Amino acid sequence: MKKNLPWAWIPTLYFAEGIPYFAVTTISVFMFKRFNMSNTDIALYTSWLYLPWTIKFLWSPFVDLIKTKRWWILLMQLLVGACMGSIAFSLPTPHWFQLSMAFFWLMAFSSATHDIAADGFYMLGLNDKDQAFFVGIRNTFYRLANVTGQGLLIVLAGKLEVIQLPAFAAGIGNIPFAWMTVFLLMGILFIGFSFYHQFALPKPASDTLQPARKAAEIFREFGETFISFFNKKNSILAIAFILFYRFSEAQLLKLSPPFLLDGREIGGLGLSTSAVGTIYGVVGVIALILGGILGGFVIAKGGLRKWIWPMVLSMCMPNLTSIYFAYIQPESLWLINAGVAFEQFGYGFGFTAYTLFIIQFCKGEYKTAHYAFCTGIMALGMMLPGMFSGMIQEWLGYRHFFVYAMACSVIPILLVALVHSKLEK
Repeated sequence: MKKNLPWAWIPTLYFAEGIPYFAVTTISVFMFKRFNMSNTDIALYTSWLYLPWTIKFLWSPFVDLIKTKRWWILLMQLLVGACMGSIAFSLPTPHWFQLSMAFFWLMAFSSATHDIAADGFYMLGLNDKDQAFFVGIRNTFYRLANVTGQGLLIVLAGKLEVIQLPAFAAGIGNIPFAWMTVFLLMGILFIGFSFYHQFALPKPASDTLQPARKAAEIFREFGETFISFFNKKNSILAIAFILFYRFSEAQLLKLSPPFLLDGREIGGLGLSTSAVGTIYGVVGVIALILGGILGGFVIAKGGLRKWIWPMVLSMCMPNLTSIYFAYIQPESLWLINAGVAFEQFGYGFGFTAYTLFIIQFCKGEYKTAHYAFCTGIMALGMMLPGMFSGMIQEWLGYRHFFVYAMACSVIPILLVALVHSKLEK
């Protein structure tokens, strides 16, 4: 194997970038639900875990200054693996929640740092032509991590929840054993990634220590970049758009897995963990990807201004599916799969406008840093609504909560009305 062969490291690097993100933001929701935590607590605590991706731009300059990006990648993969293993061994203990949350936090910061280093290394390890060629490959393997994290690993946990336990695990209980096994496997995988990338990652000449600079100089440059972000034309409106475009979706995403898992007597659909992993993490993710592909195709043909209205509506209208499910409580898995696919396809299609809006807003000087700020605001837009969504759901019940979430769609629709005339054609 050639050490500098892109096929040897790009697929595994971007698969490794995706898995911990989905472990922190999605697998944790499923696991806590199976441990009988309330929706209020699940939504609050797991939403806080978005924080490292919200503020990662604060320490990204230091990833450039300390050691090399290759060094950061290898270290963070080891640390993510250690966190996953630690979560696994914390689950059978009396203090499983406090310990697992502590390790989820550490994993989230490690994953966010890995993102910074991996994206920077991609640009250093490839020439311009290869960067363009492999961008689709890296995105594909990140999406495969999505299918694995939100689908296949959840299905595995569901299968393990119902098997007869081996003798050595008889005292643990099926649910702790199932999730312990899943996190142990992920931990072993990431230790393996770190050792594999020790040999597979190239050593670009440009991935070297940067000349030493004083802290005051770094903070001055950061301050200039930050101020220039707010001095951009229509910056406040753009920030509001980025923060609230997903306001309705952010609340629904936190409650969709609990709704599918909760018993019918309390308003859920009463599905097994394996069934939800297949529906939400495989069928739903594939539909999400297809919606994004179609969105990219049509927006390349017609432009953002033409397609932003259909796209914001495609983010909002599929919410009617959740209302229908809550009131009808269908038993047909075919119907549930079709409804989730329709919903996720709409989210994928509508998200294209969101991404292109950010790219257009960040054009000009400091575009890389400004894009990092915008992705932080994007993560904040998922974190804040998600924090209180569980409390609202338990107060209103599933039926009225989904109606409320649909009503929240008014906010992104109003924001599109405000920004529409300012968009590029």
